[in-house]
Amino acid sequence: MAKKSGSNGGKGTPATVALESAGVPFTVHAYQHDPAAASYGGEAAAALGVDPSRVFKTLVAEVDGALTVGVVPVAGQLDLKALAAAMGGKRAAMADPAAAERSSGYVRGGISPLGQRKALPTVLDTGALAHPTIYVSAGRRGLEVELAPADLLRLTGAVSALISRA
Repeated sequence: MAKKSGSNGGKGTPATVALESAGVPFTVHAYQHDPAAASYGGEAAAALGVDPSRVFKTLVAEVDGALTVGVVPVAGQLDLKALAAAMGGKRAAMADPAAAERSSGYVRGGISPLGQRKALPTVLDTGALAHPTIYVSAGRRGLEVELAPADLLRLTGAVSALISRA
């Protein structure tokens, strides 16, 4: 897999900078984001011609009041009970979008599990482990990064658990 920097003058995004700093192989894939798209992740999969099971969305939730990241396939939904259980918590709810943006440093539709302003506990859905590489947001709408799931687990300190449902 080729290692590439972001497409904004070589500066990259916090996500791609984190990958470069860690020496992790990755590929950046850009596409033209359509503001009218119904689903950011679905749009990415279609625009890049990638099986939606390999494209993952990054969602910020609260588990027992603490912000937590769930990374699930774009074709599925985050199972909040499973996320809470994976974190040893009792209750989970989606985080306020403004709180997710403030904590991550990214805008909705461009939240990456990598290079977040504040590192949060992260759970990667086990479905990711079935693929040699997966796609996650590179930190901007219209920009995805392809990397090995094991590298994502290592760089985010994530645990892997079944946290998605169809």
